[in-house]
Amino acid sequence: MLKGKIAFVTGGSGSLGQAIVKVLARERCCVAYSYKDTKESAQRLEKDLTATGAKVRSYYLDVTDASASIKLAQIIEDELGHVDILVNNAGIAQVMPFAMIEENDWNMMMDVNVKGMFLVTKAFVRGMIRRKSGAIVNVGSLAGMRMLEVPVHYATAKSAVVGFTMALARELGRYNIRVNAVAPGMLEHGVSDNVPDRLQEQYKNYCALSRAGKCEEVAELVAFLASDRGSYINAQSILVDGGI
Repeated sequence: MLKGKIAFVTGGSGSLGQAIVKVLARERCCVAYSYKDTKESAQRLEKDLTATGAKVRSYYLDVTDASASIKLAQIIEDELGHVDILVNNAGIAQVMPFAMIEENDWNMMMDVNVKGMFLVTKAFVRGMIRRKSGAIVNVGSLAGMRMLEVPVHYATAKSAVVGFTMALARELGRYNIRVNAVAPGMLEHGVSDNVPDRLQEQYKNYCALSRAGKCEEVAELVAFLASDRGSYINAQSILVDGGI
């Protein structure tokens, strides 16, 4: 149970983000989450969960904006209390062969998926360090850990999540802050919506479970890693891929 804990989830209005918010709320965690281009779905999620008695709140945030991340960290602490759990879930994908990737495409992928994770973590980890307590869960991808037919700039950005997670866990361990990552394989919704049918079928053929995963299955692991049940799990990037 995460009763009494306060979590912040970036990209909380997407398919995986919503699943994470719902599972954390089910565990009686107070959940703040951000959105950027999906205000309507973010507010609908807040309305639906609030109606069930859950304590959730949505906030606009561009994760590539350093000052906005710092400001939001303070707003959430003032309105809800100190953040115990940070889930870096916000990210983008772009299906494009290497020869067609332009510098702007590369920069955008790194800005959102890597720089955004860095800026948000830096903004929220300060309070965790002061309190000498906290849990951070980063959302990576199988694409950053296996040789797959995926866009090079996306795989590069997601592989950075692994290094970020390990190095940060080593540095923050002295403050009793754990840092882990989840690396989903192909899911039924979200980023996988843009995967060609041929590659989706190929994935299922190689997957031991012969299917795509559900966002809820990844969200359950996120909640476990954020809770005291995972208190001795640190610096790990755990694959959630059905067995590839």
